[in-house]
Amino acid sequence: MAGIYLHIPFCKTRCIYCDFYSTTREDLRQRYVQALCLELKERKDYLKEATVETVYFGGGTPSQLSEENFDNIFQTLQEVYGLDKTIEITLEANPDDLTDEYVHTLRRFPFNRISLGIQTFDDRTLQLLHRRHNAAQAQNAVRRCREAGFDNISIDLIYGLPGETEKLWENDLMQALQLHPEHLSAYHLTYEEGTPLYRLRQEKRVREVDEDMSLKFFSQLNSTLRQAGYVHYEISNFCLPGKHARHNTSYWQGIPYLGCGPSAHSFDTRSREWNKASLETYIQGIEQGKRPYETEVLNADTRYNEYVMTGMRTIWGISLDKIRTDFGTERLDYLQRMAAPHLRRGKIVTQDGRLRLTEEGIFISDDIISDLMYV
Repeated sequence: MAGIYLHIPFCKTRCIYCDFYSTTREDLRQRYVQALCLELKERKDYLKEATVETVYFGGGTPSQLSEENFDNIFQTLQEVYGLDKTIEITLEANPDDLTDEYVHTLRRFPFNRISLGIQTFDDRTLQLLHRRHNAAQAQNAVRRCREAGFDNISIDLIYGLPGETEKLWENDLMQALQLHPEHLSAYHLTYEEGTPLYRLRQEKRVREVDEDMSLKFFSQLNSTLRQAGYVHYEISNFCLPGKHARHNTSYWQGIPYLGCGPSAHSFDTRSREWNKASLETYIQGIEQGKRPYETEVLNADTRYNEYVMTGMRTIWGISLDKIRTDFGTERLDYLQRMAAPHLRRGKIVTQDGRLRLTEEGIFISDDIISDLMYV
């Protein structure tokens, strides 16, 4: 099994907190889609004929693509990889893009999961973040998707926003739950160096929430969604039973994936490679048969650390048998020695041959995972 990630770098405007690679160069969109399809064809052997079970359109803003763009991409995917056994195809979308006409267009294609970047339902904060939608547009976008027959909708929220209070965060959670999403991702705001938001903090025009408030937000998130019947299956992700994000879960479980487009990463279990983060360089390189990318061969220590770091974030944890088989008894002994204090304190448990965080351990997950890393 394997996944395919397609990076769609186009945005109408850039949000002030975002450091993902994106561009407002809409004039290059047609050439880009042609280059993307060419990369998909040229790299057909990367996944070694593994069955493609998930496809993820991420960005940027994939909902900036046109019907013709999707036609070209899906035709290529079907011809080169086949989609007959693909069980999840996700489109990231901005709420204001999801007009009745656009949602109707999406139903022409095999999308079966929509991921909406709502971030917050507070209109003043949305304006501060330079989001293009308001709360009403977000709610209407979900309604349109439901009416069109989409039954697997995920929404993204951000907490720890400038000026956020427990009451504002509670309101975000309540409004989100009223939409009955099958999946919800909630991330703490990060002030990424080089972003406009980072500069605003440096200029003291906005203030970062303190650690105590961050902990309160996270606790509020956990308790509210747990009471609503959601499964906390990864530190930042919650779902109704059986509705976990299969594509993202493949990242955490070390399943191979192919990433196409500028800045997109690929992983074959032994090495990682990534395309250069430049739209113009990417298009020119693909057109000339010289894809601009870098690669890294992963040694055993790096692969062990990545498996621990990603696996321990999930409810499935990490397999002790896999540690022994893939990384040897020395690393298994190290893992068990470093895990022992956390086991005694009830922060992690061993169950069915797997090591995982407890509900209490989630709150200090960074410290625990750091202790388990092999150095």
